[in-house]
Amino acid sequence: MRICIVGCGAVGSLFAANLAQLDDVEVWAYDLARAHVDAINERGLRLSGAGDVVGRLRATSEARELPPCDFGIVATKAMHTGSALAATAHAFGGGAVCTVQNGVGNEEAIAEHVERVIRGTTFPAGKIVEPGHVQWDVKGDTTIGPFEPQPAPAREIERLADACTRAGMPTKALPDARGAQWRKVIFNASTNPVGALTGLTHGRVCELELLRRLVSGLVDEGKAVATAQGIVLDADPEELIDYAARPDVAYDHKASMLQDVEARRQTEVDYLNGGIVRYGRDNDVPTPLNAAIWALVKGVERSWQEQ
Repeated sequence: MRICIVGCGAVGSLFAANLAQLDDVEVWAYDLARAHVDAINERGLRLSGAGDVVGRLRATSEARELPPCDFGIVATKAMHTGSALAATAHAFGGGAVCTVQNGVGNEEAIAEHVERVIRGTTFPAGKIVEPGHVQWDVKGDTTIGPFEPQPAPAREIERLADACTRAGMPTKALPDARGAQWRKVIFNASTNPVGALTGLTHGRVCELELLRRLVSGLVDEGKAVATAQGIVLDADPEELIDYAARPDVAYDHKASMLQDVEARRQTEVDYLNGGIVRYGRDNDVPTPLNAAIWALVKGVERSWQEQ
């Protein structure tokens, strides 16, 4: 089996390094960060923290070098999905492509370039320490299932889930993965931007009563939007938020959006709070808190341009 990780940032690296431990899987990674790619090819891809792993795989910044692959796992930022798949689609002509990205709309962007798409949601998290080295902050499960308009066959979804699980990234294949996806969307949209706007880690956001009430208000709007679409969440996002705030889970973890703000990179807020607002508008569900948070984060991004 050959698997290509499209976007070898923190989350993509977790999948790449762990899958590279399997004897029956050949792993490739595509990423535009040449220093990261060069380090992976020279020294392997190192994970430290929640797990200590060194994965030996092939990495490239040249999409034309990718061979035909059975599976793709897309882990780019949501705003880069279209361009990444436009470059790499040739490698998946006979395979299926799975997203493990944040937000909504990624499956639709992938489906513009490949025929068989897998809806995915993952909770492991980390950050790049230096080229070729990723700190693994949070372990967690992954769920995958068919993207209904252009689904991959169930047997292929199960095959990918089995490989990821054997590699140490526990993954469940579900007939309907929307509930898991929207739980993560609501979790991210309710916590990540609050951390990004305040500079606080997940646990510290949850400690302050005023912020915790704001988080719950954002959750309630997200739940209402999911319900309006007929989506049954697989668990309550509030429970996940409280669990992640524990000292032994993600208390000190800086959400990816906070990492982006600190680095003055474009955030994924358009696909998180912005996505909830758009789906709310389509389903006549008011989302004023998500609209306000969306506007505030976009204002922060604009401030960098002004400076």
